[in-house]
Amino acid sequence: MIGRLNHVAIAVPDLEAAVRQYKLVLGANVGEPQDEQEHGVTVVFIELQNTKIELLGPLGKDSPIITFLQNNPAGGIHHVCYEVDNILVACENLKKSGARVLGDGAPKIGAHGKPVLFLHPKDFNGCLIELEQA
Repeated sequence: MIGRLNHVAIAVPDLEAAVRQYKLVLGANVGEPQDEQEHGVTVVFIELQNTKIELLGPLGKDSPIITFLQNNPAGGIHHVCYEVDNILVACENLKKSGARVLGDGAPKIGAHGKPVLFLHPKDFNGCLIELEQA
């Protein structure tokens, strides 16, 4: 069902500092910050030849990554995103297999403007999984 790796997301306590580090130290091609109100984060994508890194900064004090950053003050890998051909078919298959889809179970529009959903980390070896329609 899953296709290629779309991105690895890293939650960071200081988005501007992380962007500088990726630009200046690693020489990465870093995009512009995007506020994702519905998801409570500001994202910055780092383009690589074979995938992307998504830096996540909290957007407001109710951001869903606040708890993650409290538990991981230096930041860390937050989730892994895989592409799927059809998010609705994937969602139904996952639910039939007993996997828990987070939120209300319906896909939402993600930072790339495509439908996404998140899968409970307890169902996937402690890893939060994001699926994005390709």
